[in-house]
Amino acid sequence: MAPSKTDPPSRQPFAIPLFPLRTVLFPGGVLPLKIFEQRYIDMAKSCLSGELPFGICLITRGEEVATPDAPPPEFAPIGTLARIATWEMPQLGILHVATHGDTRFKVQKYAVGASGLVVADVTALAPEAATPLPDKHAPLAKLLELIAARIGPQNFPAVARYDDASWVGYRLAELLPLPLAIKQTMLEINDPGVRLDVLAQFLAKQGLL
Repeated sequence: MAPSKTDPPSRQPFAIPLFPLRTVLFPGGVLPLKIFEQRYIDMAKSCLSGELPFGICLITRGEEVATPDAPPPEFAPIGTLARIATWEMPQLGILHVATHGDTRFKVQKYAVGASGLVVADVTALAPEAATPLPDKHAPLAKLLELIAARIGPQNFPAVARYDDASWVGYRLAELLPLPLAIKQTMLEINDPGVRLDVLAQFLAKQGLL
């Protein structure tokens, strides 16, 4: 069974539905979704009724929207649990949900149902501990503040932690125009200091730091 909002991360495998996308969700991130395929509308309704998460994984090959006779997309084995914060259905067959990124997970195995929905057995990855932002990376936090002001509060976590190395790294990785493969690497890195070093090098090459 997938963990509820109050369950601590467990190393025991649990089953969740997956929503493979051409995007990377990071822990603590905000991701709005427009859902119109019936399999994912049903998935979202089930998650809402049970207050349960679903998993978002980056598509590495294939398409987001199902087409006749097409195999399910291939996706990265490391993803992030998504919890639905708010939802609305502005018209029949279209569901808008705002999701928040929770714990990272690793896919152990998966199966594709008759509807095309992927259900996976996953294990949760330990959250990164809060780590003070190193002084050398203070410019990264300043840049992030500027980006946050530009995109607006509706697209940014309500609680900001500009003194936390992990939080700053995750937010920059999701907001900067990085190739998706690099974003996935940023998700899979387990050291916030290394993640910040890589981001700083990228920004310096772009002349942004």
